[in-house]
Amino acid sequence: MRDLELMSSRILVVDDDPQNLRYLTRILGDAGYTGVKATSEPRQALPIFAEFHPDLILLDLHMPDMDGFEVMDALRPWIPEESFLPILVLTGDGSPENKERALEAGAIDFLTKPFNASEARLRIRNLLATRHLHLQLHDQNQQLEARVRERTAELERARVEILERLARAAEYRDDDTGDHTRRVGELSASLARVLGCPDDEVELIARAAPLHDIGKIGIPDAILLKPAKLTPEEFEVMRTHAAIGARILSGSDVPLLRLAATIAVSHHERWDGSGYPEGIPGEGTPLVGRIVAVADIYDALTHSRPYKPAWSAQDALAEIRAQAGLQLDPGVVEAFLYIQERNEMSRANGRLTRGP
Repeated sequence: MRDLELMSSRILVVDDDPQNLRYLTRILGDAGYTGVKATSEPRQALPIFAEFHPDLILLDLHMPDMDGFEVMDALRPWIPEESFLPILVLTGDGSPENKERALEAGAIDFLTKPFNASEARLRIRNLLATRHLHLQLHDQNQQLEARVRERTAELERARVEILERLARAAEYRDDDTGDHTRRVGELSASLARVLGCPDDEVELIARAAPLHDIGKIGIPDAILLKPAKLTPEEFEVMRTHAAIGARILSGSDVPLLRLAATIAVSHHERWDGSGYPEGIPGEGTPLVGRIVAVADIYDALTHSRPYKPAWSAQDALAEIRAQAGLQLDPGVVEAFLYIQERNEMSRANGRLTRGP
């Protein structure tokens, strides 16, 4: 501990006896301490504390109007529990009961009146040295915690990026832009938000939905990229991509991957129970699967595939409406139509703002 740092410590002295105040401030000044404030009014201790932020408090216990115990009670809410702010009690009563009460109130050490100047300097120095060591340790802990948070954030970003690239790699097999997965994730998150899902769940859906078709990596190109209608046998092979995706993603303890596995296996179920792989009707299919089903179908309809050209947005909306209660959850369709109407109004307002 450098003497310069120690001598610049802020020390607050509270004692109703002016003679004691002069004696203590002289001891502190002679010892080289430069940041000393003193008051004989105990009720001024809290305002001075709030402005001065002392490193050490010298506090007389027995004062009229407001004693040292009451001062410590008033200061307690202002002193964070994790901080070490030493209070050195000045008292003429050195009884065990008095000391125990003072320790319970927040005191760290005692000086019994009449006290020796040399002892006072040593106790003050030791307490201040401990205070500064505690502050240094606190700063180091904060720096370490900041590094841990930064490293954790880097790992999370890396994990999310790996999953995004994995989803894109699978999608590139029948979408050479790889944007389908991104659009499905964005639309699924918007639907989840409109349907009242919590923010953290919306974020998970945004990240997990792009993995909905990861099972396509297990489908032969001859079927996946076939430009004509699939035969019944080929379609049965195509249907296996939902179960393949679930197997790829299952078994993880990571919430994102667990949700992605649920989406992969359920987003081809139908509201009327004729979907796959399980044929689960209605709300028996998880909500995330029903959400991604709408987002996936709309995006697939409005973008070209090897086996079909892109539909117009108007035709795709009509098809979504027609499938409500058959293939698609009517509630999710309603949320989807609300989003589309809101987007159309935003585009119209933009055109009005820009003018012809």
